[in-house]
Amino acid sequence: MARLTHAQALILLLSASMWAVSMASRQHGFNNTGWSYKRPPCPQNSTSDTPNKIVVGGSQKWTFGINYADWALKNGPFYFNDTLVFKYDPPSKTNTHPHSVYLLPNLWSFLKCDLSSAKLVASETQGGGDGFEFVLKSWQPHYFACGGGAGFHCNNGTMKFFVMPMFRRRRY
Repeated sequence: MARLTHAQALILLLSASMWAVSMASRQHGFNNTGWSYKRPPCPQNSTSDTPNKIVVGGSQKWTFGINYADWALKNGPFYFNDTLVFKYDPPSKTNTHPHSVYLLPNLWSFLKCDLSSAKLVASETQGGGDGFEFVLKSWQPHYFACGGGAGFHCNNGTMKFFVMPMFRRRRY
């Protein structure tokens, strides 16, 4: 089993810290900077007791040029049994750079866009019509990336994101 270098461990620690701080700030309204902060409207999936279907990328769908890490931060948190819907155009004469969806096994693969150990969860043709649905069934980070463009879509840093499903709060 490979050992983490100091740089890799530092990246992992910083990533986890930034994620924890951003989630605490989003959920609890922490703001010790003196700046006023107006909480944005709640995402569609934060007000329901039942699982939701969330279209990845919203109206822009799963397409090149959108920063999906930013999209995930703005549309989170995501919960157990929520369904992520990946919608994208299948290959055609006008779509010569089709998309796919890979589930990467770990943070390191995600950071490096290493698809060699990733699982193809949606082929280039599965995003058409109603799209491909992925249900968040386990309490673990889910690292998603596009394999299109021989990995370029992921490597440019925009067509990849991760989510960590949370437990829903019970409402009494």
